[in-house]
Parts: sequence; C-alpha cells; structure tokens
Amino acid sequence: MDKTLEARAEARPEPAPFEPDPPIRTRDVRIGCVGAGMIMAECHLAAYAEAGFPVIGIASRSEANARRVAERWGIPKVHATPEALIEDPGVEIVDLAFPPDRQPALIRHALRQPHVSGILAQKPLALTLAEARALRDEAAAAGKPLSVNQNMRYDQSIRALRQLIDREALGEIVFAQIDMHAIPHWQSFLADYDRLTLANMSVHHLDALRFLFGEPEDITTVTRKDPRTTFPHSDGITVSTLRFPSGVLALTSEDVWSGPRREGYADDQHIRWRVEGTEGVARGTIGWPTGEASTLSYASTRETGGAWVSPSWETMWFPHAFIGVMEQLQHAVRTGAPPALTVADNIGTVALIEAGYRSIAEGRTVRLSEIAID
Repeated sequence: MDKTLEARAEARPEPAPFEPDPPIRTRDVRIGCVGAGMIMAECHLAAYAEAGFPVIGIASRSEANARRVAERWGIPKVHATPEALIEDPGVEIVDLAFPPDRQPALIRHALRQPHVSGILAQKPLALTLAEARALRDEAAAAGKPLSVNQNMRYDQSIRALRQLIDREALGEIVFAQIDMHAIPHWQSFLADYDRLTLANMSVHHLDALRFLFGEPEDITTVTRKDPRTTFPHSDGITVSTLRFPSGVLALTSEDVWSGPRREGYADDQHIRWRVEGTEGVARGTIGWPTGEASTLSYASTRETGGAWVSPSWETMWFPHAFIGVMEQLQHAVRTGAPPALTVADNIGTVALIEAGYRSIAEGRTVRLSEIAID
C-alpha cells in the first residue's frame, strides 16, 4: 500500500456504533388484534411472535380468516366481530389493521372501554384531516395513548440515518431524496376510495422525511394515472418536492408503475434514498420489495475520513420494524410516558398528505400554514 494511503487509513477515526433496532423494554401488555390480512398475518404477528409479545385474541371482517390466522400464530381466542374483541376485558392494547374508513369507529369504541389502555391505529389514521384531528382530541380527552403505525421510522436504515443526522456526521443537511420504483399490493378496499398513492404509499416517505428533518414549509406534488391500476384513482405515480425551514430540499417519488411485468421481463423493483450534507453523504436501500435487509453506506469528513463505510444488520423493515412500533406503545402503557409515535405528531403527516392533494388539485405549491391542524 502507498505510504500516504496507509497513513490515512491508520488515522481514520473509528465510526460510531449504530442502533438499527430499539431495545425491548416492555413486552407484557396484552394485545388484541383487529384484522387478518397480509399486513397483520405477515408483519404484525410475525414480529410479535419473535419479540414474545402476548397476543390474546384476534378478530376480522371474516371470522373464518381470523380463525386461520389464529391457528397459524397460536392465538388463543377468536372473536366474531372486531367490536367483541375490543370489549374483551383481557385486552389492554387494541392493534388495528383495518380499512381507514372503518377505523375511526373502532378507535372510538376502544376509547370507551375502561380496560383498554392504548390503541395502535393503521395509517392513514383517517380519510380526512378533520376526522384525524377529532380522533386526536377524543383520545386526549379519554387520557389514553393513541399511536399510529408509521413503521418506516423503525426501518433499520432510516433509524441509522437519523442517528447520523443527530450526531451531525453529515454536517448541515442540504438535499434528500427517496426514490421508489416498486409495485404495492393495493388492498381491495382501496378501490372504494378516490385517493390512492399519497395516502397509502407516499405516507411512509412523507412521514419519514418529517421524522428526519422536522415540519416542512411547503410541498409541490404532481401525478399521473398508473396504467396497471384498473380502478378509478386520482393519484397513481406521484412526485413531491418539499422545502424545510432549515433549508433542506427533499424529493420523494413513488413510481408504482415501475415498468411492465410479464414473463421474460427482468424485475428491477427497488426503493433507494440519499441524503447529502456539508460534511458527508449517506445513501441506502429499503428492503421491501426485495425481501432483504435495508442498507446504509455513508462517507463523512467527521467520522470516516471521507471513506465509505457500510454498517450491516440482520433484521428487516418487514417484519422487524413492527416490533419497535408495538414496543413503544407497550412501554407508554406501562410507564405512563408518551409513546414515541403520538397521534398529535401524526396529524402533521396527515396534514402533509392533505397539502399534497391540494397541490395536485390546484396545480401549485401549497404552504403547510394553509392547512389547519389545530
């Protein structure tokens, strides 16, 4: 090795460690699950089984589906209806994975039960910002933590990126991008809604950008229809730019078309992200839809001597992020501390989605100050 390069390698600082997955502090709060579709059966329950979280009952729109999922995961009790599960006095946390038009009524039913100590709602929290605000206020009045399952905040690469930003390894953040070319599994109930991608896919990315950089000043969103999605929809492929008070400019794109899918066509679906700062750059991938662990690589003048470093981990966004999502609510229930994912914070994500739809409809940049969240 050249002596100059050798000296640089020896002088390179040791990168600080990462915590890609949060520690499990609480795991004894009894959970009742509402929903038996893919996200519950393949993600929630897989994560809870690995973490040792106690799931004591399940219900869904179809009792037969709930029974099949219960048998698979060893859940002792199947209820005929979601309402019956919520009324079970053994349930302390109600875990909802249900269509957003039906979710508010179930949240309200849970808030009325004296034995229910916390609620984990799916995203989007509600179909309108007004309904989301009402749920926030009703949960506060009931004195019960209502959390929203923004699980991308618990993706291992996003958590590690946030740790890089917090310790200023990248310096002042200049530009950020999330670039998705992947085909979501649109649940059948979405055909009944006009809003599609922003509310049900971009919600991950928009919330992650808020998690990383705070509240944006404005958003500009453009869209075109997705040729693969046959039911009516106002937003298919979407591209949004966001500006933050700190000066960060961010771009998120959701290409839900991602090219033709037919025999003989090589599939290249992926989600990649990149964050650039005055002292370094971080880039990574999100493991969905490839079924692999998410990745992060970064080069920092402050931490790596300008060389690229790639920490690694074995856990994945799906299903392992759902451990952190449920753990933070269990811990809040047991300790009385606020959950990490509060409904009050999630109103900011719902407002951002609302601003994106207004931008599409009116063909302009929308300032977040135009959207009332109080």
